[in-house]
Amino acid sequence: MSTEPKHHLPADIERTSMSIIESELEARGITLTPETRAVVKRVIHTTADFDYAENLQFTPQAVALGVQALQRGVPIVTDTNMARAGVSKPSLARLNTRVYCFMADPAVAEQARQQGTTRAVAAMHHAAETLPDAILAVGNAPTALLAIADLIEQGLRPALVVGVPVGFVNVVESKERLMQACESVGVPAIAAMGRKGGSNVAAAICNALLYTALDTLDPTRRGWQ
Repeated sequence: MSTEPKHHLPADIERTSMSIIESELEARGITLTPETRAVVKRVIHTTADFDYAENLQFTPQAVALGVQALQRGVPIVTDTNMARAGVSKPSLARLNTRVYCFMADPAVAEQARQQGTTRAVAAMHHAAETLPDAILAVGNAPTALLAIADLIEQGLRPALVVGVPVGFVNVVESKERLMQACESVGVPAIAAMGRKGGSNVAAAICNALLYTALDTLDPTRRGWQ
């Protein structure tokens, strides 16, 4: 016998999901800070993985500074087109900004070939040259995160770095390196420490920041029913 679902409309589904997340966090004895709550809950909502309540690490005021940057119209640069696709375009439009990914740019591909590096590294160098104050969101390539750390040590000051690559090779080390570089010079950063992450996580963090910037964390404020 089939069971009819209780929740049908998108706004109701999201609100109910967030309520379940709150209840499960409470049952686990986890209390989120007011500043990080929206980001952590959005990532858990995206992944159904409560480990993110403990492995997401934030530099002081990272969320507030990221939100303020978006409200100023600062763009987002991702390391994958998958992450780019997942960032809310209506929210970006309301803030008069955009999300970019340079991985498929022919000039970036040629730069990577000439320098014997990955496209992800070349893409971050291109972003540093063309959009130096952007929010950099990395969900796949630890080489991109290591390149960002190098660039920060050389003087780059992005508005925020989201470091959540996933995998087994250089992933843990790249996040640790990023956080050290950011903390040493005061660049805001959000990272998922350990092996977990992904393009969906990078997009979820960006969306949490966008919704906070627009006061649309409640889906009905995004025009959902």
